[in-house]
Amino acid sequence: MSLSNKRELSLLKHDEAEVVRTTHYPAIQELDRKAIAEARRKLTTLRDTEKTFARQKAREVRGKSDARGGSFPGTAERPLERKQVFSSALRRVNKQAARLDAADARAAHINASRRALAMRRSAPPKHHPDAGKTADAGMVATSNTKGSTKTAPAKVGSVSQANKNAQAKRDKR
Repeated sequence: MSLSNKRELSLLKHDEAEVVRTTHYPAIQELDRKAIAEARRKLTTLRDTEKTFARQKAREVRGKSDARGGSFPGTAERPLERKQVFSSALRRVNKQAARLDAADARAAHINASRRALAMRRSAPPKHHPDAGKTADAGMVATSNTKGSTKTAPAKVGSVSQANKNAQAKRDKR
């Protein structure tokens, strides 16, 4: 479930909110690669810290460990919500990085195609041009590759007739 911007800001400190605010729509498009890498690094650190806090709180609630420090009261829900905010921001940053990579790849592909076309156009013409359309004999008959049957046609029905006769003899008894 996604959180509203207002809810995100209520969960975060001022410096964290500034990092997350730059990952929303209008601001994220103005980030260059260096700023995206920096935001990714900060968000990963913040997310991992919140994940650690949430796990610790869950362990305390279950009674598996003692409380770590007195400055972190409450339940595990708040760190989980904060982790969700940072994860969503990190996802947005990763998507923007992927968009920039795709745009760069597309530009490189277009440049390579234009360079190849220029090379092809600047190449000298072939000495012997191809013949173009030529006459052809058309379809060619092929011989039958399957061999003829070795059983005489008169013998083909005799086997089934012999079976019929044998069955009739048995039925007569």
